[in-house]
Amino acid sequence: MPEQKKKLRSQDWWTGPEYYAFARRAWLRSEGFAPDAFQGKPVIGICNSWSELNNCNAHLRTVAEAVKRGVWTAGGVPLEFPTISLGEMFMKPTAMLFRNLMAMDVEESIRANPLDGVVLLCGCDKTTPAQLMGCASADIPAIVVPGGPMLSGQWKDKKLGSGTDGRKLFDLYRAGKLNDEEMCEIEGGLSRSAGHCTVMGTASTMTSLAEALGMTLTGCANIPAVDSRRLTMAEMSGRRIVEMVREDLRPSHIMTRKAMENAITVNMAIGGSTNAVVHLLALAGRLGIDLDMREFDEISRRTPYIVNVKPSGEFLMEDFFAAGGVAAVMREVLPLLHGDAPTVTGKTIAENVANSVCHRPEVIRTAADPLHMEGGTVVLYGNLAPDGAVLKQTAASPSLLQHRGPAYVFETYAQMHEEIDRDDLPVTAETVLVMKNCGPKGGPGFPEWGQIPLPRKLLKQGVTDMVRISDARMSGTSFGTVVLHIAPESYVGGPLAAVQTGDLIELDTVGRKIELLVPEEEIAARLARFQPLSPKYERGYGKLFLEHVTQANLGCDFDFLRAMPTRRPDGRDSAESPGRPR
Repeated sequence: MPEQKKKLRSQDWWTGPEYYAFARRAWLRSEGFAPDAFQGKPVIGICNSWSELNNCNAHLRTVAEAVKRGVWTAGGVPLEFPTISLGEMFMKPTAMLFRNLMAMDVEESIRANPLDGVVLLCGCDKTTPAQLMGCASADIPAIVVPGGPMLSGQWKDKKLGSGTDGRKLFDLYRAGKLNDEEMCEIEGGLSRSAGHCTVMGTASTMTSLAEALGMTLTGCANIPAVDSRRLTMAEMSGRRIVEMVREDLRPSHIMTRKAMENAITVNMAIGGSTNAVVHLLALAGRLGIDLDMREFDEISRRTPYIVNVKPSGEFLMEDFFAAGGVAAVMREVLPLLHGDAPTVTGKTIAENVANSVCHRPEVIRTAADPLHMEGGTVVLYGNLAPDGAVLKQTAASPSLLQHRGPAYVFETYAQMHEEIDRDDLPVTAETVLVMKNCGPKGGPGFPEWGQIPLPRKLLKQGVTDMVRISDARMSGTSFGTVVLHIAPESYVGGPLAAVQTGDLIELDTVGRKIELLVPEEEIAARLARFQPLSPKYERGYGKLFLEHVTQANLGCDFDFLRAMPTRRPDGRDSAESPGRPR
């Protein structure tokens, strides 16, 4: 446990002989605080990503009030502040374009203000990694309180998972198997409350991994958004952050290499989103942890997939919570975890989950009887992806995990949309659909375009899956045999740029390979003729993004935000960003 903190950081704002100490106290008095409110009491920031433009986080003002109760009870002073909020469903071209901007907003809001600790309120896909990245760089005591998943969708007698089932039903509509009235009924019942998607998409994955990292109270991640226990947990988190400030328990003490390996292991066990790979790589970069994509695959090979939740399984997040949630999963795979990793509770992972129980074995299987012997995500390499690519094998068709077929190439997302419903599209079930210019710089912003819709002509024939390849991401709610995150991306002249319609491509998931079956000299000749598309942005944040974003295998963070490696006095490696507060 870190040593007792001797002085509150906030006191530098309130005390001292200069005018501004007096003025700051006066300005806070204008909000109605008593004169002794800040005398020796920890100031706790409540970093709120609430927004009416983000249905996933639309209830977080209520959650914030519960946090405040806990902070006051523990002897702290809560001050709520907003940051930008990334609504996955509404933002164009993609919320991922703005993850780094939100992380900067979180970091600088913490750094610039008189805060001794911070409670991070998140939920929607990019809000959780953005807040983790920001608090890792700021490095004052922090605890995460996710908003939780929404209620399960409902249509007739069917429970629906937002995202996953919506995509399946929309494909039936495209194929003429559902009518407009039925789609209207589905639309009204698919998303029934505030909260993030009720499948193991990116939102549920990243809040689960926040718990696996040790950054939430045990059991916090998966409580449904509208469940009263969500508010109880928020109040408890408010109490705990005050204690953490007194203990000086900071993100750098918790989010260590052991914690990162624990998070990767849990991601594999829950069949989590492929987007977790990008977000964990970015977080590791903020912490100065040298994390390689090959480590994800090594952990995947030894970790059983045990959580039977859509899109890889059949149940929903409400079922997962009732079954025992992340804590029950971690208890089941504890031999694969670093049980001694510290957490915000003040206890280790092993201590936190020691008494966790699985209440529904059909939802959380045992490690001895898994749904799949390996983890959800695999990492592929080959001449198409020298720096790696990912595939969610648990959401793919087993018959396609080893496949060879001719490519049909879409040079852009726009071209794909123009052609995908053509009745004369020259594709079969054996075709490998390839889409270019959808990566970090090509999208730009690394959009969720990777689950290329099945051609309408094939849907009508009853085809339900085919191999699809791109340098894009896909939603964690998506499914199918989809190769993603190809690095380097085509926009910067990666090998994907060389693929032409008719080329043979081989996917070998067992061998972890993705290969373009074209002579190397021909690939080199094609790349020598490569000309990039014109940049989408010439000014503002978009220009900054294009100039500084890293590739998928480095997490798509900005190069100037990655931590600077330093050497601690005890000789151990550390990481410290310039200007990091103490």
